[in-house]
Amino acid sequence: MEPPQAGQVVVIGSGLIGRSWAMVFAGGGFKVKLYDVVQQQITSALEYIRKEMKELEKSGMLKGTLNAEKQLSLISGCMDLKTAVDGAMFIQECTPEKLELKKKIFGQLDLIVNNDVILSSSTSTLLPTKLFTGLKHVKQCIVSHPVNPPYYVPLVELVPHPETEPSTVDKTYALMKKIGQSPVKLTKEIDGFVLNRLQYAVISEAWRLVGEGVVSPADLDLVMSHGLGMRYAFIGPLETMHLNAEGMTNYCERYREGMIHVLKTFGPVPDFSGEIEQQISQAMSERTPADPEHLNARRAWRDECLMGLAKLKKQMKSN
Repeated sequence: MEPPQAGQVVVIGSGLIGRSWAMVFAGGGFKVKLYDVVQQQITSALEYIRKEMKELEKSGMLKGTLNAEKQLSLISGCMDLKTAVDGAMFIQECTPEKLELKKKIFGQLDLIVNNDVILSSSTSTLLPTKLFTGLKHVKQCIVSHPVNPPYYVPLVELVPHPETEPSTVDKTYALMKKIGQSPVKLTKEIDGFVLNRLQYAVISEAWRLVGEGVVSPADLDLVMSHGLGMRYAFIGPLETMHLNAEGMTNYCERYREGMIHVLKTFGPVPDFSGEIEQQISQAMSERTPADPEHLNARRAWRDECLMGLAKLKKQMKSN
């Protein structure tokens, strides 16, 4: 058994993303302090993590080399921010997606941290310049945006503030690799980062196709899950192009005109409301009624699928 890693990580906020991060870091062998302002929140988070880890161990999907008990012993709760960050080398903020709240937390951290710790945010929508500008430790700040649920989907988008030190990006990248995530570096901030820009491009065309009566909502989802998505689970759109012809240059020669022709027929950005929203909502609710019980069951099924896919991807990698 490997000994636990040197260095301590702090996770701020014990909601779903915070819990998932705590599990990922513990899986990497790091000591984790889970900070929250309400003791009850921490208690339920630790209970949830225990239950999850035990189930993951049973199904053979627990991350890392340590067993569940060892990993659980690395995670502790803390209600005092100063105590929590004492001796930390990395702090991952996971509070709700409200700018004022996050700014307040980083403002508090800015007063008590040393010059070595990395201050990282899980935000999916707030730009680093909005979050970190004016902090005296701005060089140590970065956005590390995970994908929900981070335990099963390894991608992490690393987005620097214009004043972030390159070493902060490199250290965060190395840490993410070490705990088994798949980090990508953005060279600058941009609304939506990369994942959501790609996702929204797909969502908006999906919305238009259903709205124009070209295809039903259920069939639209099939095009992705049984078509494009199968490829995209292993290779990206650029490599897809490269392999779908005799290399990228050949693909562009062959398909350039056709692509431009089709892209010019795309409609305006939808408003995601009104009749089309109702139509899509109804179709989705026929598959999975929009109440907590049905949604949670379907999410559990999704996570099981993601676990199976992760297993397969690991296998494919080692082949």
